Amino acid sequence: MLTIQTLNNIARSGLDRLPANRYRVASEIGQPDAVLVRSADMHARPLPGSIKAVARAGAGTNNIPVAALSARGVPVFNAPGANANAVKELVVAGMLLAARNIADALAFVATLSAGADLDHRVEAEKKRFVGSELAGRTLGVVGLGAIGVKVANAAHALGMRVAGLDPYMTIDGAWALSSEVAKAGSLDELLAGSDFLSFHLPLNDRTRGIFGAASLARVRQGVVLLNFAREGVVDAMALRQGLADGRIGRYVCDFPAADLLGDPRVIALPHLGASTGEAEENCAAMAVDQLRDFLEHGNVHNSVNFPEARMARSGHARICIANQNRPNMIGQLSHVLGEAGMNIAQMLNASRGELAYTLIDVDAQVPDGLADAIAGIDGILSVRVLGGGRDA
Repeated sequence: MLTIQTLNNIARSGLDRLPANRYRVASEIGQPDAVLVRSADMHARPLPGSIKAVARAGAGTNNIPVAALSARGVPVFNAPGANANAVKELVVAGMLLAARNIADALAFVATLSAGADLDHRVEAEKKRFVGSELAGRTLGVVGLGAIGVKVANAAHALGMRVAGLDPYMTIDGAWALSSEVAKAGSLDELLAGSDFLSFHLPLNDRTRGIFGAASLARVRQGVVLLNFAREGVVDAMALRQGLADGRIGRYVCDFPAADLLGDPRVIALPHLGASTGEAEENCAAMAVDQLRDFLEHGNVHNSVNFPEARMARSGHARICIANQNRPNMIGQLSHVLGEAGMNIAQMLNASRGELAYTLIDVDAQVPDGLADAIAGIDGILSVRVLGGGRDA
C-alpha cells in the first residue's frame, strides 16, 4: 500500500480519487511515498528519503524545495490552470473595483447612519466616486499562460482593447487566446499603450521586478496595476514612487504589504485568487490524478522539474529512471539490462535542462539486484520498478 502525506487540507473530492485499497492518506506519516501540499512551507521541513513525488494542489511551487528534490530524482507536480477561472474572475473584479471607485464608495456608505439627511448626504457625496467604464479602455496582459489567456479573453468580452506579451506562450495557449487580442512587440510597447496592466507570471530571476523604476517612465499617467501573480514581479520601490507621484493611479493586488496598508490608492486582498470551492476541488483533482499516474505508471505530466514523459504500459514490468542529463546514460542503461538478460519491449527518454527521465518496459519480471545495479551507475538519481510484483 502506498502512503500519501497531506500537509494542508486537501479537498475531499480530490482525495476520494485515491482508492482506499491502494493508498493510505494522512497528515501524520513518518515515511510517506508522496506528499500532497497546498501552501505549507516545505523548505523548513525534513524531506524523508522515502518520498518519490510531491504534488501541489495549486500552480506556484515557491513553498517547495524543488532543487533539493530534483537532486534526489523526485518530481514536483503542480496544477496549472485548475484555478485559472477563479483568478480570472478576481482580476476582473479588481479592474471594476479600481475603475468605479467601489472600495472608496463602500467605505463612505459605512460611515452613514439613518436619519433625515441620509438621502441628502448620498446625493451630495456620490460625485466623489465617479469612475470610468472598462469598455474602450486598454488592458495589457503580461504573461499569457492559463490565467493570462482567460483574463485577456474576458476583458475583450467586456469591450476592452487587449494586448498581450509572452515570448514563451504555449501552442495550447495560442489556440485558446482570442484572435482579437493584439500581440505587443515588447514590454515597453505594452507599458506605453495600456490603461490597465495585469501581471500573470511565475516569480523567478527573469521576472523579479519586471515592473521597475524604468517602467515608470513609460507608463500612461494614472495606470492601474493589477498583480494577482506574485508580489515580487512589481518592484516595491518603483511601486511606492509611482503611487506617490500619480503615475500609478491604483495598485490592485492579492497580498497586503505592511508599508502600503492604509494607502487609499491600494486595493489589497488577502490572497483570494484561488479561494473558491470550485478551484480547490479542481486543483486537488488534477494534483491527485498526476500523482497517481506517476506512482502507478511512472508517467510525468505537469511537473515543474521533470520532462513530460507519458507512455502506455507494455510488457511485464516498467523501470522508471531519473538521472543527470549526461552523454551515454542510455548506453549504460542498455548494457546493464543486457547483462541481466532483460529484453526491452519499449522505451521513452526525455530531458529537461540538467535532468533526464527514462521509462523502460521489459518483457519479464525484473530480477533482484537489477534496480541496485542501475542505481550504481554514476549520475543515476532514482530508480523504481513497477509491475511484476516489484512495485517500489
